[in-house]
Amino acid sequence: MDGSDATLTITFVTNDNKQVTAPADSNLLRMSIREKGGIPFKCGGGLCGTCRCRIAEGVENTDRIKPKERKHLSEDDFAQGYRMACQTFLTGDVKVVWGE
Repeated sequence: MDGSDATLTITFVTNDNKQVTAPADSNLLRMSIREKGGIPFKCGGGLCGTCRCRIAEGVENTDRIKPKERKHLSEDDFAQGYRMACQTFLTGDVKVVWGE
């Protein structure tokens, strides 16, 4: 690693703009659990849809949409930046909101 993309920042906007740093390619829900970010969840495996959240900034820093997400979210949801945290891996800084 050259250091420039070794870590990224996740801002949990709904949780008082709590900011945490994470390694590149981190899973959004796992980082929320580890750092007490606050994204709600029940299963963590893409089955329940509870961890639906919106990438308010940095949606371009998320990986491709997974088939499990398509069972819970519509194309319109994706266009607005909604993702399932358990299925989302990060490549750069993001700001995330939920429970809107």
